[in-house]
Amino acid sequence: MDGATLEHIRVATIVYVSSLGPLILIPILRLRRKIPAWVPVVYVASFVVCALGWELWFTYGWVAGEPVHLRRAAPLNAMIPTHVNWLLNSLADAGSICLGGLLLVWRAFGRNGGVFRRWHWGAFALLLAWFIGQNVFVEMFLYHDQLAVGKPISWAPLAPTGPWFNPTLFEFRDRTITLQGQIPWLLMGPLFYAALIAYLKRRDVDEFQERADRG
Repeated sequence: MDGATLEHIRVATIVYVSSLGPLILIPILRLRRKIPAWVPVVYVASFVVCALGWELWFTYGWVAGEPVHLRRAAPLNAMIPTHVNWLLNSLADAGSICLGGLLLVWRAFGRNGGVFRRWHWGAFALLLAWFIGQNVFVEMFLYHDQLAVGKPISWAPLAPTGPWFNPTLFEFRDRTITLQGQIPWLLMGPLFYAALIAYLKRRDVDEFQERADRG
């Protein structure tokens, strides 16, 4: 591909693997009963929230932002077309990040599903650290050219400060970490965890009622 560097190929590879890997694995694992029935539901719901919460807005620059094809190199536009950019990013957010975070928490707390059914500050802290930590990595090492200072990102429902209030939080090797780049996952942390607890509690109540009705 004309002008493509190893860096461009690395970025595109990470995007496609992190996006499509969970999409392929989750149905297989569910058919083999390796994951609970609620996992695909959380995956789909997370995809919708991430897409509508910021990925569509960041891709197309709908409100006071630049579309992604103006903020990155031409080889990346060829490898990750604009109209699939938001889709791939949302799939990665839902699978590799959201479900990956749940797997991390589950293992860290002794494979105890109880931390998903009641608020546990340790589990929440680990989940939030995972959300923010991966996003710092993405902004610094994966999408640093797209999210650099001087390249305005659209306002989005989960990036409510927009480009109008977007201070640089810190810099590292001439790469910047900004408030607007981090705030979607900062907000997503408590929203995701609280919604998961509410959903699983409701699901447990429904299942209990169904068993009672049958018995």
